[in-house]
Amino acid sequence: MSKSEGGGMAEVLVVADDLTGSNATGALFSRQGMRAVTVSETCHGLRHGASADVVVVNIGSRHFPAERARAEAARVAEELGDGVRLMVKRVDTTLRGNVGAELAGVLEVLRRTAPRARALCVPAFPGAGRTTVGGVHLVDGVPLTETDAARDPLSPIAASRVATLLRGQSDLTVGEIALDTVQAGHDELVRALGADRSDALVCDAVTPGHMAALARAAAAVAVATGEPWLSVDSGPFGAALAAELGIGGAPRPILVIAGSITARTAEQLAEARQILGARYAPVTELDEDTLTAGVLALLDAGASVAGIAMPAIDFDPALAERIPALLGAVARRVVDTGRVGGVYATGGDVSVAVVNALEAEGFAIDAEVQPLAVAGRLVGGPHAGFPFAAKGGLIGDREAAVACIEHLRMITVQQERESDR
Repeated sequence: MSKSEGGGMAEVLVVADDLTGSNATGALFSRQGMRAVTVSETCHGLRHGASADVVVVNIGSRHFPAERARAEAARVAEELGDGVRLMVKRVDTTLRGNVGAELAGVLEVLRRTAPRARALCVPAFPGAGRTTVGGVHLVDGVPLTETDAARDPLSPIAASRVATLLRGQSDLTVGEIALDTVQAGHDELVRALGADRSDALVCDAVTPGHMAALARAAAAVAVATGEPWLSVDSGPFGAALAAELGIGGAPRPILVIAGSITARTAEQLAEARQILGARYAPVTELDEDTLTAGVLALLDAGASVAGIAMPAIDFDPALAERIPALLGAVARRVVDTGRVGGVYATGGDVSVAVVNALEAEGFAIDAEVQPLAVAGRLVGGPHAGFPFAAKGGLIGDREAAVACIEHLRMITVQQERESDR
């Protein structure tokens, strides 16, 4: 039974093994603009599913015997999984509990309707110091077996390699996607995810950018093949994959206006291209009509992140002085079409020019996405409330542009939902 036929059940089902992890995972989906509810019984999930995009069910199985944990996870998947677009097995950030057994139980249920479904295991949580490198799961750079998780009195960890843990708790075949592949670019990552037909794939990830790249590639594979993934993760990957699948509503595209020509900005824009599929119109001449047409052509082609990135060339000083106002005018014309949901500007003078061109009186800050990189909404003028993020050309790490754009996407989804009420 599909969601449309069944009265609007949730599109994502998360099976979790403890309460704190359930709530934390629900919060991560909420940050993506989705409505999430955490419950402790399947009957509650059925009751609340119609009002949520995501239902997180805590089965409290962290310290169950393996067979009981597997059976309970499978029961929840069977009772609530019919018609969902994404199933997630939430695991502890240090992989305590019955990770392999519960994964196997949920995957068995999923394969009844999708025989070629596979599990994608991305346990990293970079924001909490959890990373995976060479298939080994690390806490603040230390292998699991050398951390307190190995000495847990109820669920001690016996191996640092994720594949070893999964094989020890199930009869699944387990493959691994190395960090080099994750970093190789979208096409290569899509190829690798499609080629390895193991029951479960364990993926390396160290940064939020790696997580985003994996989510984008996994969504592409699922859409192209019609074969769903069971996401096995500690929270952030499942939320990212749901967003890439368009669950909760796909946000309008984000406009990038990059006037800074620093090496740091170039690195950040390249990261946005690799991770988010950002596309930049060619700058062949500094002409408002030409630049505007170039951005609109990218939007016509389906780009979800599109804009202008000034090339690192020497400009005549008089010409350089014109660039901020020129880019502001381009931003205004693109925004006026109603086809973008937010603007990310980098370069101090350019950011000011964009705000002025949009006739805003100011900028209400919602969050500091990274130190000195802020996101919020315009105040006053014809575009009051319009999502906007800005930072200086020398500010932020390699993933600053990605972080700002993702924050803008979240704001646009929330705004679109509010306007639909």
